[in-house]
Amino acid sequence: MIEARGLTKRYGGTVAVEDLSFGVRPGSVTGFLGPNGSGKSTTMRMIMGLDRPDAGHVTIGGRPYSGLSWPLREVGALLEARTFHPGRSARSHLAALAAGGGIDPARVDAVLEAVGLASVAGKRAGTFSLGMAQRLGIAAALLGDPPVLLFDEPVNGLDPEGVRWIRELMRSLAAEGRTVLLSSHLISEMALTADHLVVIGSGRLLADTSVAELTASGRSLEEAFFALTEASATYTAERNR
Repeated sequence: MIEARGLTKRYGGTVAVEDLSFGVRPGSVTGFLGPNGSGKSTTMRMIMGLDRPDAGHVTIGGRPYSGLSWPLREVGALLEARTFHPGRSARSHLAALAAGGGIDPARVDAVLEAVGLASVAGKRAGTFSLGMAQRLGIAAALLGDPPVLLFDEPVNGLDPEGVRWIRELMRSLAAEGRTVLLSSHLISEMALTADHLVVIGSGRLLADTSVAELTASGRSLEEAFFALTEASATYTAERNR
């Protein structure tokens, strides 16, 4: 489980995230929605301990990321696609991660097969398309078989078949009882994938609710999302006058 409480992050005079609190529970896919620049990636980086909040805190299973004994076995994350040495093969990249994380080497070929990269496991990762790089990043996230998973825009660069595969993968991981946080700019796809939604705008929480509740009035998820973000934009403009 992920718990964020009062997260605030500033870059100079810009507030990227403001007093943000939400929870991500196991057994369902939680969609993380917000316009570009709304603070989604910054929030995910704070969850993973890559950025330090100016206020508030975030825990994973009751502990900050820095307090995890075996991070790769407890949390898997895809925050950027090309986080590998371009000269290494896909298999070598994952083997190095496994060795550093105390993970059974047999997991390397297992996750390469799971993400559809087994046939190119010996090729240099630097030659991969964006879609293949995304699949390698997902393989790295799954390597330690962790109970908590974060994916930032994992469908970028994937063809329609790949997008469907991501949808099925996310739902299958949640069905196994894992905690899954998924960000995407594809609202229609989120409607098919997520059970719960955390919506933010200008770094503030706009909604923390189920997809069913957000669309209960008969509006589509896209209509409900734009109504929330337009209200947030109006509030931000008035506050900054």
